[in-house]
Amino acid sequence: MHGNEVLGREMLLKLADYLCERWLAGDAEITRLITATRIHLLPSMNPDGWQLATDTGGKDYLIGRYNNNSVDLNRNFPDLDHVMFSYEQAHIDYNNHLLTQLARLPDPCSKQKGQPRDFYNGFDWRCKKIQPETRAVMRLIMSVPFVLSANMHGGDLVANYPFDYSRSGASQEYSETPDDETFRHLALSYAEQHASMANRTRPGCDRGDNFSFGKQGGITNGAAWYSVQGGMQDFNYLATNDFEITLELGCEKYPPGSTLEQEWNNNKDALIHYIWQAHIGVKGLVTDALTGKPLANAAIHVVNVTSGQPVPIRHDVTSVHDGDYWRLLTPGAYVVTASRAGYNPQSRRVVVTNRPPHSEARRLDFRLMPLPSGPPMPRPQALEDLELPEEVAAQATNRRPWAFPRQRTPGAF
Repeated sequence: MHGNEVLGREMLLKLADYLCERWLAGDAEITRLITATRIHLLPSMNPDGWQLATDTGGKDYLIGRYNNNSVDLNRNFPDLDHVMFSYEQAHIDYNNHLLTQLARLPDPCSKQKGQPRDFYNGFDWRCKKIQPETRAVMRLIMSVPFVLSANMHGGDLVANYPFDYSRSGASQEYSETPDDETFRHLALSYAEQHASMANRTRPGCDRGDNFSFGKQGGITNGAAWYSVQGGMQDFNYLATNDFEITLELGCEKYPPGSTLEQEWNNNKDALIHYIWQAHIGVKGLVTDALTGKPLANAAIHVVNVTSGQPVPIRHDVTSVHDGDYWRLLTPGAYVVTASRAGYNPQSRRVVVTNRPPHSEARRLDFRLMPLPSGPPMPRPQALEDLELPEEVAAQATNRRPWAFPRQRTPGAF
């Protein structure tokens, strides 16, 4: 995504090689992971930025960060946070797949003065039209039912989790999602398996002070670090079923090639362990109780009852093409409800343990009884504006979760 932050691309190229190598060698753990999970790797989202950074020696902190149109791609996604936060304030219970609600946003460019300033530049990135790279990734995100993903950067050593944008507009403010507990788990799952990310005594990156993210376990809420509008991890969470975190893999954005072997050793276990997190929580099929037909677009609503008091998690996921759904959850007791227009909802209680580690999610199927005369089935989210290629739209899930460690820069290992 940022062309001058190259380590993530190298790690993904090596990860692809490692997975194939261990599969061919009959490695039991890797064989189980690949058999149970469809894994997508995107080594580079900004090849033009990478080329510029490489041609200039990779020494500058900003050269290569932007694409060929001088746009920061991690400020260029539709700003669904504003939709979510406005619905929260109005007590509107519409909490997922918000891309269709984008027209409700005011034009951010109509009053350029007074807009919140970006971390690097003094203007609102939402005034930049969606870039070709952003649009291509949006098509992929919206067409494949991803469950879990990671977006890789450089410049610090920390696992960053949503929300990236603050509710009040403050430059630094903890901004929790309805799934804050799960996102903290996901961030810790990477940080604690990394060789040093969660080390509380490690030195921090040079920012003119002695601060180190290691002192807080190697993780941070995005907006608590610095608030970002139009970031990819918030877009994924609010537009799809996908849970994404951002991984800052090191203090140096463009480290020398001589460090790559050590960096692979630092990140290998964390990468494998993180992909396994696509299997935490519950999964299952939603079908018509009379015909057995799979039901797509059913809402999966979760209430946490671990404490004895019901605590709704106000972020629903939906079943996809073949009626399958995946709901990431931390250990606890939950009431899970499947609902769909034209059907009676069904609720089931489940205890999630996520044990043993690196095992598949708890199976929880739903058979919905049709109403005598229900309203017509709602259309899935429209993608006409994304011009989704038919061959991409036709991809179907085989009831395995879709993990997607994403990155944005190249190299050779």
